[in-house]
Parts: sequence; C-alpha cells; structure tokens
Amino acid sequence: MAQLYFYYSAMNAGKSTTLLQSSFNYQERGMNPLIFTAAIDDRYGVGKVSSRIGLQAEAQLYSPKDDIYAAVCDINANNKVDCLLIDECQFLTEKQVYQITEVVDKLRIPVLCYGLRTDFRGELFEGAKYLLAWADKLVELKTICHCGRKANMVIRTDAEGNAIADGDQVVIGGNDRYVSVCRVHYKEALGK
Repeated sequence: MAQLYFYYSAMNAGKSTTLLQSSFNYQERGMNPLIFTAAIDDRYGVGKVSSRIGLQAEAQLYSPKDDIYAAVCDINANNKVDCLLIDECQFLTEKQVYQITEVVDKLRIPVLCYGLRTDFRGELFEGAKYLLAWADKLVELKTICHCGRKANMVIRTDAEGNAIADGDQVVIGGNDRYVSVCRVHYKEALGK
C-alpha cells in the first residue's frame, strides 16, 4: 500500500543522504525510483541531489508553477515509477503537496519527501505545513546542537557569523549561512 512520508529535520541531519540511500535501495532491487528536487536550490549543480558526504544523483526539477502529478503520470507512462523521492520538499506549494497525495492515492506510488520543517524565523515552510497535515508517516531525522542537545531550529547568519532575525524566508545556502541549534541556543542567539 502506497503512502506519503515526510522526513524532516533541521539542516545537516542527512536528509539528502537518506534520500539517496532510499533511491539506491530501490535500484538495488531492480526498481525505478524517480527523484525530484527544487529548481531554486542549485548549490551543487542544476538537477542534482547531493549530500555533504559526496553522494549524488540526477533529479527532475520542480518550481512552484509545475504540476508534479502530471509530470509523474507522463514519466510513469513510458517508464514505470516504483517510488517518488522529493528533496527540498519545504519548497513545495500547497497545490503541489495535494498533487503528490494524488500520486500516492491514484497512481499507488509511494512518495518520500525530505526537507526542512521550519525556516530561520521558526516558522513553517508552506510545503512542510501541508506535509505535516497530510502525510501518512512523519519521520524526524535528528542532528545535534553544539551543546549536544537535539537541534530543531536553524539560525541564519550574516558574513560575520551573527544571527539574523529578519529577511526573506528563502535564501539558499549551506553551512556558510545556516547553523542548526537547539531551541535554547536559538532563543539566545536572537535575544528572545
């Protein structure tokens, strides 16, 4: 029975690594996983999912205007899709999260989504909001704060390493822009 999974965490918990391992597991069994990633995130190249430990795979791109259900239907018509894996799923729109529920419910293809739950302000991303509401399974991937506690928040930093409290929700970056911390150190860094 196909289900919708949402694997979420703060940054640097290994979401992309876990996605790539899932893809490998399907391939190893002679199955065909289909990977999508957000077009907005081109840090490691366009149309690629990359992990910090060096693993990488080609991926289809999606942007807010794309119909993911239609794209999967088209691909599945020519090459059976056994699983849909979506990286950076926090960038999905409400409509796209609904579309991937249709992939699960109508096409009977399992969908595994990997992404952030909250932004640097501690607010839900749109994709995460609807995945938290509609997913069949929620799985938290854990990483740790510098103090050893579970990191469940993300701080955005400026060029000097100072915490930033305001700005656009989306600014693409990695360890140069973001730090995963526990709630205590998040509040402390932002003076809350």
